[in-house]
Amino acid sequence: MAQDGFVPNDAPSSDLVEVSHPREMRGVWVATVFNLDFPSRSGLAPNAAREELEQIVERVARTGLNAIFFQVRPESDALYASTIEPWSRFLSGTQGRDPGYDPLAILIELAHARGIEVHAWLNPYRGLANASTPTAPNHPTRTLSAHAIRYDSMVIMDPGAEAVRNHVRMVIEDIASRYDIDGIHFDDYFYPYPDSSRTPFPDDASYNAYLASGGTLSRSDWRRENVNALIRGVYEDLRRNHPDVRFGVSPFGIYRPGMPPGIRGLDAYETIYCDAPRWLRENWLDYLAPQLYWPTTQTAQAFEPLARWWSERADIHENLFIGHALHRLGSSPAWTVAEIETQVRIVREIGTSSPLKGSLFFRYRQIAQNTLGITNAMERLYSRPALPPPIPRLSSTRVSPPIVEREGRSIRLSHPTPRGLRAYTLYRRTSGQWVLVRIIPPTERTITLEAGEWALASVLKGAIESQGVRIVLE
Repeated sequence: MAQDGFVPNDAPSSDLVEVSHPREMRGVWVATVFNLDFPSRSGLAPNAAREELEQIVERVARTGLNAIFFQVRPESDALYASTIEPWSRFLSGTQGRDPGYDPLAILIELAHARGIEVHAWLNPYRGLANASTPTAPNHPTRTLSAHAIRYDSMVIMDPGAEAVRNHVRMVIEDIASRYDIDGIHFDDYFYPYPDSSRTPFPDDASYNAYLASGGTLSRSDWRRENVNALIRGVYEDLRRNHPDVRFGVSPFGIYRPGMPPGIRGLDAYETIYCDAPRWLRENWLDYLAPQLYWPTTQTAQAFEPLARWWSERADIHENLFIGHALHRLGSSPAWTVAEIETQVRIVREIGTSSPLKGSLFFRYRQIAQNTLGITNAMERLYSRPALPPPIPRLSSTRVSPPIVEREGRSIRLSHPTPRGLRAYTLYRRTSGQWVLVRIIPPTERTITLEAGEWALASVLKGAIESQGVRIVLE
C-alpha cells in the first residue's frame, strides 16, 4: 500500500480490458471576423475577454459538444501572439496593436481543462475583409504586396503565388509548434466567390508567369492545382512535424451541380476552384466537413442526398463531418430547431455504415443566445458523452493506460506521459457491455465511485484511447 493509503493499479483486482464507445465529432465554429462571436467588441480589457472565453467553454461543455473551431486568422492577421503577422484589429480596434492577452492560449487552457478540443481555424487567402482597413507594417498585404489583389471590397492574397502558399504554411507551422492545438482547419474560402457583377478574378500576372515558365494547364485547372498544392503541402507538413494535429477543410456543400442528381447551385469546382473529392481520394487531409446549409425540405439543395453523396467520397483513411447552419435558425419557416434535430439524426443514421462521424455547427452565437431553444435541444441530442473520432491515421497507435490508485472508493488518476493527455474515460460494465459513463478532464485527478465493475482509460491528443484499467468495487 502506498504511503498515503492509495493502492497502485498492480493490485490483484486490476487488469486491462478493451473499451470503446461510438465516437462523434460535436464541434462549433467560433467566428472572430467582425466580432461575430468573440470578442463581443474590440477593445475589451484582458479580464473581460477571459470572462467571455470562460463563458464560451462553459456553454460548449454544458451543451455536450466536444470541440471548438476558433477563428485565429480571419484576414491574414492573428488572434494569438505571432511574430509573423500582426494582431487582429478585431481585438483592439487597430491592426497590430497588442490587446494585452492571447486569446488562443487562454482558450486552449480553459478548453483542455474541460476535455474539449481546440482547432485553429484559418482563412488562407483573405488579405483584408475590407480593402480600406489600415494595415500594420508586417501585414502580408505589405510584405507580399506584389501578390495582394483587390477584388470586390476585399483584398485577396493570390493563390497562384508560391510565396503566398509558403507564407501560409509558415504561419501554420508556427501555430502548431507553439500552441497545443488539436487541429488546423480551413473554411470554404479559396479563390473568392464571384462579386455581384461576376467580375473575373484579376490574376493575369501570375497565370501569364506560369505560362511563360512552360506551364500548359488551362486557367481553371491551374487555379485548382494552386489550391491543391496548398492542401497537399499543409497536410504533408503536419503529418511530418505534428502527426497528432488533425487537418481538415469545410468546403461549400455542393461540389458540382448534378452531383448527386437533381442538385442545383454554385459550382465550387469551377467557381472557387475547390476540388474537395480529390483531397479525399489522395488522402491529403484527415477529414472533410462540407457545409450543408440547406434544410431537408429544400429539393434543389436537398440535405440528405448531399450528406449521403459526400459520405460516399470518403474512405477508412478520413472522417467526414457535416456543417449545419445554426445561423439560419428563424430566418424562414423551414429553419426550426426540429430541422436541426432531423439533420443530426440523418447524420447519425448515415454514419452507422460510413465514415460520416459527426457535425460542426455554425455558429456559437446561436448557442449563446439559445435561439429558438436550440441549446436545450442540443443538450438532449448530446446527453450521452462521446469523444471525437480518433485521427484515422493514428487509430492503431497504442496508448499507455492511466495509473490508477485507490483507497476504498476514492480513485486517483495520473498518466506516465502527461504531455498530450486530453482526458480520462470512465466506463461501467452494464449487462455484459462496457458503457461510457463520463469523460473526465485531465485536471480532475481524484474521483469517487460506487460499488460496481469499472474501467478507466486515458485519451491522448488525436482522440486516441488506451485500454481500460479494470476496477471492481464491492
